[in-house]
Amino acid sequence: MKTVLCYGDSNTYGYNPSNGLRYPQEVRWTGRLQNLLGNGYRIIEEGCNGRTTVFDDPQEGWKNGMGYLRPCLNSHKPVDIVILMLGSNDLKETFHASARQIADGAGALVEVIGDFTREKQGFEPQIILVSPPEIGEGIVFSPFRGSFSADAVSRSREFPRWYAKIAEKYQCIFFNAADYIQPSQTDSLHLAPEGHARLAEELSKAIKSLVIAKPSFANYNKIF
Repeated sequence: MKTVLCYGDSNTYGYNPSNGLRYPQEVRWTGRLQNLLGNGYRIIEEGCNGRTTVFDDPQEGWKNGMGYLRPCLNSHKPVDIVILMLGSNDLKETFHASARQIADGAGALVEVIGDFTREKQGFEPQIILVSPPEIGEGIVFSPFRGSFSADAVSRSREFPRWYAKIAEKYQCIFFNAADYIQPSQTDSLHLAPEGHARLAEELSKAIKSLVIAKPSFANYNKIF
């Protein structure tokens, strides 16, 4: 069985823009992905509302994606695939971050994933680096208008360019979510059920196309 760690923010958590609660497992893209891939894969949901790449939120600094990454990888090892989808929250006005800086933050996470897993499980997982979906133009009228300004829309459209460079640098699989999904019209930030369904469908294709080398369990056992 292959372990797939899905490390992301509220769209990985399954935030429901209609009521602020959480979609049921069968609606969330992670739950749908499990159904599509079947018993040969174990999907681990690690989504947190408000999580950033490497930025400390002034009110909720614990949502920095770097801080929890190593404990998360260690608790779920051995991990065969990591789907990393972070960056949308970095567009908040409080961080004043460009698309390039946000992509660099994602790159710092990718580098840690590689270094830490080589040390702790004896092999690196395949990493699917997801360039997050665009922010909708209605963000200035949404419940999140106090956190995001209008230019978050244009900066989010620059994500694919810079995330692709990071994926090339670290030899990740690049996945542009904006090619397939858009945020809901409800809040211009979070996915509607159909977005979760399409994302799961396309990611399942990407995963099935991977050739995953079997780890050396002799080496893995030496770590413990």
